[in-house]
Amino acid sequence: MKYLMFIYQPKDFDANALTESEYQAVAAQYAAVTATPNVTPGLPAGLPKDAVTVRVQNGETVTAQGPYQEHAVGAYLEFEADTIDAAVELAARIPAARLGGAVEVRPAQKYW
Repeated sequence: MKYLMFIYQPKDFDANALTESEYQAVAAQYAAVTATPNVTPGLPAGLPKDAVTVRVQNGETVTAQGPYQEHAVGAYLEFEADTIDAAVELAARIPAARLGGAVEVRPAQKYW
């Protein structure tokens, strides 16, 4: 089964505040996750301040600056695994999960 992982960076995370060695360690950890077999990395999502949230109300398109959620998705990836436990194990390796952010794991399945 395919699982989607939405990576939420901590709101106050500043990569520029890391030392060079800390930054290199985090970058290496992300690289190791994306090099894992059956992982398909997605594109980085960009900064929340640049997001536009779109709704349609009474037939009219309404936009609002910013992300839909308080914590914006920083990136996503797909992972094919036999169980959700394997997906959770991979999610725990993603640096954002231990640096104050979170990783949401969802089965990729139609529900409509």
